[in-house]
Amino acid sequence: MNPQELNDWLATARNWLQEQAPDYSGKARQGLTMDEDLALGRRWQALKSDAGYACITLPRQYDGGGGTEMQKILFEAEEKTWDLPNTYFGISLGMPVPMLLRYGSEAVKDELLPKAIRGEHIWCQLFSEPAAGSDLAALTLKATRDGDGWRLNGQKLWTSWAQYSDWGIIVTRSDPTVPKHAGLTYFYLDMKSEGVEVRTIRKLAGESEINEVFFNNVYVPDSQRMGEVGGGFKVAIETLMVERYAVSDEACGGISAERFIDIAARARIGSRPALEDGEVRRLLADTLVERQGLRSIHRRAMEAIAAGHEPGPEGAIRKLLIAKRRLLLGAAAMDLMGPDALLYDSSAAQSNDPVNAWIEAPPIRIAGGTDEILRNTIAEKVLRLPQDHRPDKGVPFNQL
Repeated sequence: MNPQELNDWLATARNWLQEQAPDYSGKARQGLTMDEDLALGRRWQALKSDAGYACITLPRQYDGGGGTEMQKILFEAEEKTWDLPNTYFGISLGMPVPMLLRYGSEAVKDELLPKAIRGEHIWCQLFSEPAAGSDLAALTLKATRDGDGWRLNGQKLWTSWAQYSDWGIIVTRSDPTVPKHAGLTYFYLDMKSEGVEVRTIRKLAGESEINEVFFNNVYVPDSQRMGEVGGGFKVAIETLMVERYAVSDEACGGISAERFIDIAARARIGSRPALEDGEVRRLLADTLVERQGLRSIHRRAMEAIAAGHEPGPEGAIRKLLIAKRRLLLGAAAMDLMGPDALLYDSSAAQSNDPVNAWIEAPPIRIAGGTDEILRNTIAEKVLRLPQDHRPDKGVPFNQL
């Protein structure tokens, strides 16, 4: 697609958003419960799919858009200017769908991908546990052979959207007699299976998307295994590499630089607009320069992934810096707002409301890998520094 064709496509997409988005954005969402907002989101996702704007880079045979990575980037930039109910599908489309594309059979992809892309099904990611988060290989949820399948017993924690999920991807401990990274196996499973119990965790910020999930002798067919038995850590790392691109999206969990400019233009420091203050301008300049650099890294990485290469450490760089910037920009915006920063509206969009953005920003520094884990990834994979000392390396998990 040449530049003129891309510009024409973007103009069409922009017009489509201007016609359709108001019925699903802003005032259309005010006062809705989470269940009602989700129902609105499902309708929006289906509408996008019909128009070819849902999962733009995926083939049309799965109800994707059949487009290019550049089209996806441009459409998402336009879509972010609206307050749309997209958040419910971020996990589904960001992690499970790419893993299904890589590991699922054609029959499975034909059956499950269109329903995920259209918002008919929601997926969750069952990785973290009470004693296994940053150190994912320390997980203990057991998978025991049972005929042509497996029985799962244990607990997962911090699982986003599990209360609404139809399916989930999960990493299990299938062999405790080998070193911890070698004894894991990866599956996808029906979240409505007998023995699955979901309990929502209350958040300070109001309605919650996070849950703890308990598995009591849950049966999973071996046909729903992704990767080799004992090869689950490799698949999990692939998933986390993809997640670090999804979770670091600029629209998730923070106000935009443009919104900060608007706040700074209205606020005053002394008798002058805050936007004329040197420190405010320095913060804004740093934010814009960093954003452009990270967008360039992201574009290069996406082109490599689209060409069939494995996700690299670029996602760790983006997530680490963007998460910190969100917190910094939100706090600065609240300082400029003065007493108004004490007012909290849990239903406000994070991209527009600094208070909501600031409260919700810290979890972004945990999801998909903590700051400390990301620094280790950058040190080892980018800077080629030696690994930290690991006393558990090579030791069977059941001897730790």
